[in-house]
Amino acid sequence: MFSNGVPFPLLMAVTAVIAYFCGCFNGAVIVSKYILRDDVRKHGSGNAGLTNFYRTFGGPLTFVVILTDVLKAVAAILIAKQLFFAGYAAYLSAADTAQFWLVFAKYWAALFCLLGHMFPCMFHFKGGKGILSGGTIAIMMDWRIALVVWGGFLILAVLTKYVSLGSVWAGASFPFATWYCYPDPVIVALAFLMGGLVVWKHRGNIVRLIHGEENKFSFHHKKEGS
Repeated sequence: MFSNGVPFPLLMAVTAVIAYFCGCFNGAVIVSKYILRDDVRKHGSGNAGLTNFYRTFGGPLTFVVILTDVLKAVAAILIAKQLFFAGYAAYLSAADTAQFWLVFAKYWAALFCLLGHMFPCMFHFKGGKGILSGGTIAIMMDWRIALVVWGGFLILAVLTKYVSLGSVWAGASFPFATWYCYPDPVIVALAFLMGGLVVWKHRGNIVRLIHGEENKFSFHHKKEGS
């Protein structure tokens, strides 16, 4: 029971539901389906992510997709921190305890935001692979985690032109960077769940990379049939 009388399981459930529905606001699907009237999931890789959106449509609306996927992750984590802060207000004098619960709140919300992005109930559970939202999550967690995740992603993506290779690095490195920054088994377990989800969503890309069949990224988008 938290200090304000809210049962801890209820606090976790409310946080999870809010974070999940934040994640469901998939920028690529919303922009393509309701603004362009052409669902991005019907094109290219069929993925509702930034890379497939840019390859298919390009244009300034790409920035709307970026903004949507960034802001939803920020909102989910900030709301979670506020909920846990309010629930644990009487114990904030115990700095170590307060620090743990606020970090836990961020990771707990991030996991469900990522699930909402990947499996949005309002879009038939067909979402993206979590890289843009996941990258935002890394920044929200700790600058050291962001440096490992984004640094490796950018180096691999720029040198090889395989966005998927950088994405796999991001997912795989996230739990280990978390382990270094927050060596608590609960936090690390949540990080491994998130990193594992990202890598699992890229399983098809991994197979194509192994067989040399993966598409390289280009700033010149090309619509199907053109």
